[in-house]
This record gives sequence, C-alpha cells and structure tokens, in this order.
Amino acid sequence: MHITQLNVYPVKSLRGIPLQQAALGVRGLAFDRQWMIVDDVGRFVTQRQMPAMALISVTLGADVLTLEHPDAEPLRIELARDDQPRLTAYVWESACQALDEGAEAKTWLAGVLGDWRGSGLRLVRFAPEERRAVEPYHLKGEEAHIAFADGYPFLIATQASLAALNRTLQAKGLEALPMNRFRPNIVVAGTDAFAEDGWDSLGSADGRYRMGLRKPCQRCKITTVDQASGTIAVPGEPLQTLIEMKTQPRRPGAYFGQNATLLEGAGQTIAVGDALGA
Repeated sequence: MHITQLNVYPVKSLRGIPLQQAALGVRGLAFDRQWMIVDDVGRFVTQRQMPAMALISVTLGADVLTLEHPDAEPLRIELARDDQPRLTAYVWESACQALDEGAEAKTWLAGVLGDWRGSGLRLVRFAPEERRAVEPYHLKGEEAHIAFADGYPFLIATQASLAALNRTLQAKGLEALPMNRFRPNIVVAGTDAFAEDGWDSLGSADGRYRMGLRKPCQRCKITTVDQASGTIAVPGEPLQTLIEMKTQPRRPGAYFGQNATLLEGAGQTIAVGDALGA
C-alpha cells in the first residue's frame, strides 16, 4: 500500500489544496480546517447550504492565506495575526472561540456568495489556544482534538473503494466521480475495495507515524456537489448508490472512507508515495 494523494482544506468547505507532503499534527495535516465561514450568529456554513462555495480556491503562502474566485480580486489574509475580535463559532453541537478576519473578508464573501438566508457571512480563524476534543466514544484510549473539522483530524479513503463505487454508478448509466467529491486528506492505493473498513490503524512502513481508524465516515449532501462547477450534478447521487452498496451493513446510511486520529508521529512528514502498513 502507498499514498497517492494528500489534500489539505485550510478553509472548511472551500476547495482543497493537493500536496506532495505535509506536516502531521494531532489536529490533522498542517493548516487543515483552520478557517471557516459562519453566519451572523457564528453558525458554520458549508456546501450543504451553499454549493457555490466549491468555486472558491485557496492557496497558502509563507505569510498569507489567499482566497480566489472567478468574479473577484483575490482576498489575502495575513497568517501572523492574533489581534482580531473574538466570537463564538459553532460546528454542529460544538461551540468554540474564533478570531473574526474582519470587514474586508465579510465584504469579499458577500460579493462572491451573497447572503445566507438574510445573514451576512464572515471568515473566522480557530483561536490558537482553543482545544476542541474529538468525541471519546469511538476512541481507543488516545486523546484527539481538532480545529473546525466536522469530527476527526483525518479522513482516509482508498482508490479501490472509489473504483468500486464508480463501477456501480456506471452500471446505472451515471458518470464516474473524481475523489474530490469525498474531500479526503489521505488517499491510499494497493488495497481491496473497502479494505479500510477493517483496519484498526494505518501507518508508514518505516514506523515514523501511525493513525487510528476510528469511525466510518457517513456521507452528506456535499458529495452531490460537482467541485468544479459548484452545482449539484445528479440529485441524491452518489448517496443513493452508496446506500444500495451497503458499505457498512450494520449502519443505515451512505458511508465512504474512515475518520482517523494520530496515534504516533506528531511533527513527522507524510508524503505522496509513502509505503504503508495496516
């Protein structure tokens, strides 16, 4: 087995950045989900509500986070700041402290996305001292925490599972899907389809790092959004097909990929091409 893709998503639900290598941290790949778009009361907004968020691309420089959209000049956010006004941001049932990136970001978002149900949108950054714990129920003795990710530091998927899904979609007369529909951090090749659902852990063959696979990822409406166009291509797909495939026979719903925590190797470098062992 080996890694074929690494992806980081600095701003939750905007486009990801493909990487050749990344630093591993307990919160995930460096800078993953460190920013988020919220409404006027701090509730997170994603492609579930606004599919057009997929049209905003993200780049990370040494000093600046840049957001780009076809209809606007780029928005640049300095990385070395912590003097912004604070607010409470909400991800599902979690409330956490965040830094408001300000009026310029709010105006930029209004220009490219408009409002969400009459609410202005803000760009917020995870407060550096904040600690948002992973739900303990599925952990196996380790501690884990995250920034603005839905629930876990890493999402792992395999090429073989995507190929199996695409064969089923194509048998139904539907188009094959790219991996970006599922927004994984780590993509693995050299496995059987859905082999990841049986792994307790996954790590580098040389022992530098290891992740614990802790919970199958139940998929949502974002998988129906074409990440190139920001539109829903086929309503309900691939969710309906995943339900029919029963990738998690004992769980109702659509599942693809595994949520994971870091067991060993904080500060190590993970790279495309790394040989792996389960």
